[in-house]
Amino acid sequence: MEDSFEDLIASYIENKVGISEHFLTPELANHLKQNLLDLNQKSLLLAAGIGNSDKLFYDGAIRSDSIYWLDKKHNNVFENEFFAKIDAFILYLNESCYTGITGYEFHYALYEKGDFYLKHLDQFKNNPSRKYSMISYLNSNWQEADGGELLIHQPDNNQKISPTQGKTVFFKSNELVHEVLVTQNTRMSITGWLKSE
Repeated sequence: MEDSFEDLIASYIENKVGISEHFLTPELANHLKQNLLDLNQKSLLLAAGIGNSDKLFYDGAIRSDSIYWLDKKHNNVFENEFFAKIDAFILYLNESCYTGITGYEFHYALYEKGDFYLKHLDQFKNNPSRKYSMISYLNSNWQEADGGELLIHQPDNNQKISPTQGKTVFFKSNELVHEVLVTQNTRMSITGWLKSE
């Protein structure tokens, strides 16, 4: 477990974008993917908004994905396993990097064919509590032709990251503008933020 944590931190220090190829085990990724598909089949995912509760609005020309917020109150065994992994990572991060993270929020994200999310920052202008962004991907057998890459805009060289299953990406929420390129296949992830109130 700590190997994947160190992968995230070391690559983040090197390039401002942490990547662990196997943060989620194949078994956990498959169970979380099935949860997402079941929720979608029950029409429980909602159109994703832009902004926070004070300034929330919806614009399909900016983003077109659907989401479902994870909550420990749901008491889903696999989501709880995911939360336990995040809790362990935060403990490791705080002890090794003194980040002062005190909480988090995560949601499932579903992009159907043709969906996208234009360039944006993850930290709200009126609320700086989101410190780090984390995305864990749930897409097995992803091909380059499927599109849907995470494009991170760096000063010297933009970074394109394929959303392959088990991979987790980690970066500072107020620092890197990023976007989700148009996907040609169903694209699934758990996306969230490590927070400090």
